[in-house]
Amino acid sequence: MTEEATVVPFPGIDNRQIVAFGGGGFSMEAGNPLLDEYVMDLARERRERPRVCFLPTASGDADHYIVRFYRHFHGGICEPSHISLFRRDRGAADLRAHLLSQDLIYVGGGSVLSLLGAWRAHGIDQMLADAWRSGVILCGLSAGSLCWYAQGVTSFHGEAKRVRGLGLLPWSNCVHYGTKQGRKDVYHEALRSGMCPGYAAEDGAALHFRGARLVEAVASRLGAQAWCVGDGGEEIIETALPTRFLGEAEAEGAPADLQVVA
Repeated sequence: MTEEATVVPFPGIDNRQIVAFGGGGFSMEAGNPLLDEYVMDLARERRERPRVCFLPTASGDADHYIVRFYRHFHGGICEPSHISLFRRDRGAADLRAHLLSQDLIYVGGGSVLSLLGAWRAHGIDQMLADAWRSGVILCGLSAGSLCWYAQGVTSFHGEAKRVRGLGLLPWSNCVHYGTKQGRKDVYHEALRSGMCPGYAAEDGAALHFRGARLVEAVASRLGAQAWCVGDGGEEIIETALPTRFLGEAEAEGAPADLQVVA
């Protein structure tokens, strides 16, 4: 069942912000910076030259991923940094102080199970929750989206599994919705089995939350869609969310195919 829904802006100001990409950003959309520009604009509301910290934990701190981050988020537009949990040089002496001093924390794709395990072992989960409460903007794609929610499904290692996230957003989540990696059918089955209702985003779509309230769904390519998904008893109810295309209104076609990294 599909129906239209209206996203109601959060009444008043809530500085706790998360932007969760279904898939996209610098590591998946070469030549299409729209989602990254969206989160950077939010960060510039905090500081003209924002501090942006990359967490490549889900990729095992892959060198090529870190290099690509610095190429995109270079010193000309922000104060970039990264934190590595798999190297002797972590990138910051005091991880908590560094994370709480940022304007934007950007979490990369990969294995969300490995990401959450490493974060919890190092106490990063609590640090990120504190940063979020203090007004630091959190964002990420794929694993970097799933991690913020209470529950989700992942198929990074092949077999789809349910995962328990950090719970900053009290909903469930499915990324790469409608693709093999997204495992839409598994998500629907999990909802029927008691998983809490939540949000799904296709590649190229992102969900912007203030606190637990969705304020906007945006897209980096025409036609990319976000959804509210829940168990209606006999069937799963998919509610199509108004999704604002971030490019020029007269643009035609879509950017190059996305490369799924998580």
